[in-house]
Amino acid sequence: MATTKLKGNIVNLSGNELNIGDKAPEVTVIAHDLSEVKIGGKAQIIAAVPSLDTPVCAEETRKFNEEASTTDVELIVVSMDLPFAAGRFCTTEGIENLKVGSDFRNKEFAQKYGVLIADGPLEGVTCRAMFVTDENGIIIHKEICEDITDEPNYEAVFAAIKK
Repeated sequence: MATTKLKGNIVNLSGNELNIGDKAPEVTVIAHDLSEVKIGGKAQIIAAVPSLDTPVCAEETRKFNEEASTTDVELIVVSMDLPFAAGRFCTTEGIENLKVGSDFRNKEFAQKYGVLIADGPLEGVTCRAMFVTDENGIIIHKEICEDITDEPNYEAVFAAIKK
């Protein structure tokens, strides 16, 4: 079972652990307008965050929104936030260069990507993780942040899509 940390304390993750070279599962998450957002099967940058309503997640999403305008690779931020809350966040923060999806319905993304926090105070939400897939949907970069309070390695994410 994979693990991460929350403020230095180990938390377990549940679901299917994916690795570089694996085919990314195709799943559907829900956008702020309740439409479906497809993940997998093509070139994408997929960022899992616990909640957009936290300082680190908000900052990460703002940074990815800025960078998303410099690439033609689809960028999706996935959380367990309700779609309406995600919509308010995007409107307030001017997020318009990426897609924000909610995995609240059945946690399919979190389970199939192995990023569902299985215990501790954040049990039931996603950890902070990054997946980059190529045009065939193969994972070419993966990062489970060492601590949920850490931002991902942005440079590594964008270096992966340039290969």
